[in-house]
Amino acid sequence: MHAALASPPALFALDWGTSSLRAYALGPGGQVLATRRSEHGVMNLPAGAGIATPAEAFEAALQGLCGDWLAAHADTPLIACGMVGSAQGWREARYQPLPARASELATAMTVIARPGGEPLHVVPGLLQSGELPNVMRGEETQIAGVLQSLADEGRAPQRLLVGLPGTHTKWAWVEDGAVVRFETFMTGEVYAALSQHTILGRTMVMGAPHDEPAFARGLRVARSPLGALGVLSTVFSVRTLGLTGQLTGRAQPDYLSGLLIGHEVAALAPALQDRTPVVLCGEPLLCVRYATALEAQGHPAPEIRSGVTPLGLWRIAQAAGLAVPTPVRRSA
Repeated sequence: MHAALASPPALFALDWGTSSLRAYALGPGGQVLATRRSEHGVMNLPAGAGIATPAEAFEAALQGLCGDWLAAHADTPLIACGMVGSAQGWREARYQPLPARASELATAMTVIARPGGEPLHVVPGLLQSGELPNVMRGEETQIAGVLQSLADEGRAPQRLLVGLPGTHTKWAWVEDGAVVRFETFMTGEVYAALSQHTILGRTMVMGAPHDEPAFARGLRVARSPLGALGVLSTVFSVRTLGLTGQLTGRAQPDYLSGLLIGHEVAALAPALQDRTPVVLCGEPLLCVRYATALEAQGHPAPEIRSGVTPLGLWRIAQAAGLAVPTPVRRSA
């Protein structure tokens, strides 16, 4: 049985991904009053009696997680980001071209009417046009959250590089609050594929405690002259170091992680030469690995932020006029 909210919410915010759905009740200053989570991501929606269409399945997932909130606070605006706005989502929210600020995201939101309730406002992803187009969906809201967290601290950097480590790691350059370009590295997905579906995985022992020396060795190889041949060459050393007894099976996963992250950071080296401040945003332990890689390449230690998606949704909702800004002092 879910407990009722202790105070009236100003906004209901959803982070609706492929595998999970997170709901936040936000107070009048954007503070999180309550959080809920379910496994009903875009690819795992409810099914059964009374659910005949995809729209009904999405509504059922929403009601199952926070229907009591919606019933008790029927006039509270509702906003969402993530894969819910993809072609496989509730309704496709078309990508917003660059440069893009929270204000552009706000005016480009897709509005989905809901029976008997407030409409759902879906944040668009971002599109970088060009010979090799690039897209993001969900990360634009995390970036907005990073900017809001800095604003709450009285900071508004003119230029910023936001790194978002994950399955498809994003690096986004922000100028005067606008995302002006970004790059994608499939580092997380490539790590999973190499460790699970290639010969490298035959000798790897997964699930061991983190091996920092093995990870550091991978970083070192990636930035050495040997690394100049590229990741397709150096990655085979996971196997050869094991065959020659120089790397145990338990150490190989972290060595591979260091190799891949090291090559990613090395590829960014020219763009990092101007010393633009870097903020890493995402799962803390993964961000620490990326911070270590940056420092190993001689770059200053980056800031690390996590859990900023509700702040990003609040920032975009403010820009859209869905939430009235009220200053609230947040603890550090």
